[in-house]
Amino acid sequence: MSKLLDQFNKLQLKNIPDVKTGDTIKVHQKIKEGDKERIQIFEGIVIARKHGKGISSTITVRKVVEGIGVERIFPAYSPAIEKIEVIKRGKTRRSKLYYLRTAKGKKAKLKRKDLAAAIAPEPDQNPTDNEAGEGPAKALMSEETTPATPAE
Repeated sequence: MSKLLDQFNKLQLKNIPDVKTGDTIKVHQKIKEGDKERIQIFEGIVIARKHGKGISSTITVRKVVEGIGVERIFPAYSPAIEKIEVIKRGKTRRSKLYYLRTAKGKKAKLKRKDLAAAIAPEPDQNPTDNEAGEGPAKALMSEETTPATPAE
Protein backbone atom coordinates (compact mmCIF):
# COMPACT_ATOMS: atom_id res chain seq x y z
CA MET A 1 0.00 0.00 0.00
CA SER A 2 2.77 2.45 0.89
CA LYS A 3 4.52 1.71 -2.43
CA LEU A 4 1.42 2.82 -4.32
CA LEU A 5 1.18 5.93 -2.17
CA ASP A 6 4.85 6.78 -2.80
CA GLN A 7 4.39 6.32 -6.55
CA PHE A 8 1.35 8.61 -6.53
CA ASN A 9 3.21 11.26 -4.53
CA LYS A 10 6.15 11.19 -6.95
CA LEU A 11 3.78 11.71 -9.88
CA GLN A 12 2.24 14.75 -8.19
CA LEU A 13 5.56 16.48 -7.48
CA LYS A 14 6.30 19.30 -9.89
CA ASN A 15 9.48 21.22 -10.46
CA ILE A 16 9.60 24.21 -8.10
CA PRO A 17 12.72 26.28 -7.39
CA ASP A 18 14.76 25.83 -4.23
CA VAL A 19 12.92 28.19 -1.88
CA LYS A 20 14.50 28.97 1.49
CA THR A 21 13.56 31.24 4.37
CA GLY A 22 14.53 34.84 3.75
CA ASP A 23 13.91 34.65 0.01
CA THR A 24 11.62 37.17 -1.64
CA ILE A 25 9.34 35.23 -3.97
CA LYS A 26 6.36 35.68 -6.27
CA VAL A 27 3.71 32.98 -6.06
CA HIS A 28 1.45 32.76 -9.12
CA GLN A 29 -1.82 31.21 -7.96
CA LYS A 30 -4.82 30.22 -10.06
CA ILE A 31 -8.06 31.80 -8.84
CA LYS A 32 -11.47 30.61 -10.03
CA GLU A 33 -14.24 33.20 -10.13
CA GLY A 34 -17.42 31.72 -11.46
CA ASP A 35 -16.59 30.14 -14.80
CA LYS A 36 -13.46 32.28 -15.34
CA GLU A 37 -9.96 31.53 -14.17
CA ARG A 38 -7.18 34.06 -13.58
CA ILE A 39 -3.71 34.19 -12.05
CA GLN A 40 -3.10 36.21 -8.90
CA ILE A 41 0.46 37.06 -7.82
CA PHE A 42 1.44 37.23 -4.15
CA GLU A 43 4.92 38.68 -3.55
CA GLY A 44 6.60 38.57 -0.16
CA ILE A 45 9.33 37.15 2.08
CA VAL A 46 9.36 33.47 2.99
CA ILE A 47 9.26 33.33 6.79
CA ALA A 48 8.83 29.55 7.15
CA ARG A 49 9.07 26.33 5.22
CA LYS A 50 7.43 23.36 6.92
CA HIS A 51 6.88 19.63 6.46
CA GLY A 52 10.09 18.89 4.58
CA LYS A 53 10.51 18.71 0.83
CA GLY A 54 7.71 16.22 0.15
CA ILE A 55 4.27 16.65 -1.34
CA SER A 56 2.80 17.97 1.91
CA SER A 57 5.35 20.79 2.33
CA THR A 58 4.12 24.34 2.86
CA ILE A 59 5.60 27.80 2.42
CA THR A 60 4.56 30.76 4.61
CA VAL A 61 4.94 34.07 2.77
CA ARG A 62 4.59 37.50 4.42
CA LYS A 63 4.20 40.97 2.94
CA VAL A 64 3.19 44.35 4.33
CA VAL A 65 0.29 46.14 2.62
CA GLU A 66 -0.39 49.73 3.70
CA GLY A 67 1.20 49.12 7.10
CA ILE A 68 -0.64 45.86 7.77
CA GLY A 69 1.17 42.52 7.62
CA VAL A 70 -0.43 39.84 5.46
CA GLU A 71 0.67 36.20 5.61
CA ARG A 72 -0.41 33.33 3.41
CA ILE A 73 0.43 29.68 3.69
CA PHE A 74 0.81 27.96 0.34
CA PRO A 75 1.00 24.20 -0.17
CA ALA A 76 4.16 24.00 -2.29
CA TYR A 77 2.88 21.33 -4.67
CA SER A 78 -0.73 22.43 -4.95
CA PRO A 79 -2.24 22.25 -8.44
CA ALA A 80 -3.60 25.77 -7.82
CA ILE A 81 -0.06 27.17 -7.85
CA GLU A 82 1.03 27.96 -11.39
CA LYS A 83 4.67 28.82 -10.60
CA ILE A 84 6.99 30.23 -7.96
CA GLU A 85 9.64 32.82 -8.86
CA VAL A 86 12.58 33.66 -6.61
CA ILE A 87 13.20 37.43 -6.81
CA LYS A 88 15.93 37.92 -4.16
CA ARG A 89 17.88 35.69 -1.83
CA GLY A 90 18.09 36.75 1.80
CA LYS A 91 20.88 35.94 4.23
CA THR A 92 19.45 34.30 7.34
CA ARG A 93 20.75 32.31 10.27
CA ARG A 94 17.48 30.73 11.36
CA SER A 95 14.90 28.49 9.75
CA LYS A 96 11.81 30.41 10.93
CA LEU A 97 11.67 34.19 10.67
CA TYR A 98 8.70 34.81 12.96
CA TYR A 99 10.52 37.77 14.52
CA LEU A 100 9.71 39.75 11.35
CA ARG A 101 6.09 39.95 12.54
CA THR A 102 7.02 42.42 15.28
CA ALA A 103 10.16 43.97 13.77
CA LYS A 104 9.97 47.55 12.51
CA GLY A 105 12.29 49.64 10.34
CA LYS A 106 15.84 48.40 9.85
CA LYS A 107 15.29 45.35 12.04
CA ALA A 108 12.67 44.09 9.58
CA LYS A 109 15.14 44.20 6.69
CA LEU A 110 17.20 41.17 5.69
CA LYS A 111 20.67 41.30 4.21
CA ARG A 112 21.04 40.03 0.66
CA LYS A 113 23.02 36.94 -0.15
CA ASP A 114 25.93 37.99 -2.37
CA LEU A 115 26.69 35.06 -4.65
CA ALA A 116 28.10 37.12 -7.56
CA ALA A 117 31.06 38.49 -5.57
CA ALA A 118 32.35 35.01 -4.80
CA ILE A 119 32.27 34.02 -8.46
CA ALA A 120 33.57 37.30 -10.01
CA PRO A 121 37.19 37.26 -11.22
CA GLU A 122 39.78 39.50 -9.60
CA PRO A 123 40.58 42.75 -11.45
CA ASP A 124 43.78 42.93 -13.47
CA GLN A 125 46.70 43.91 -11.22
CA ASN A 126 49.04 45.29 -13.90
CA PRO A 127 47.44 48.10 -15.97
CA THR A 128 50.26 48.02 -18.57
CA ASP A 129 49.13 44.59 -19.76
CA ASN A 130 46.80 45.62 -22.51
CA GLU A 131 45.00 42.63 -24.04
CA ALA A 132 42.46 44.74 -25.94
CA GLY A 133 45.21 46.52 -27.93
CA GLU A 134 44.08 50.06 -27.13
CA GLY A 135 47.61 51.45 -27.19
CA PRO A 136 49.91 52.94 -24.56
CA ALA A 137 47.74 56.06 -24.05
CA LYS A 138 44.94 53.97 -22.54
CA ALA A 139 47.42 52.22 -20.24
CA LEU A 140 48.81 55.58 -19.07
CA MET A 141 45.32 56.92 -18.37
CA SER A 142 44.49 53.90 -16.23
CA GLU A 143 47.76 54.34 -14.28
CA GLU A 144 46.87 57.95 -13.48
CA THR A 145 43.45 57.07 -12.12
CA THR A 146 44.72 54.36 -9.76
CA PRO A 147 45.94 55.62 -6.38
CA ALA A 148 49.69 55.45 -5.82
CA THR A 149 50.95 53.11 -3.13
CA PRO A 150 53.55 54.48 -0.71
CA ALA A 151 57.10 53.27 -1.40
CA GLU A 152 58.87 51.51 1.43
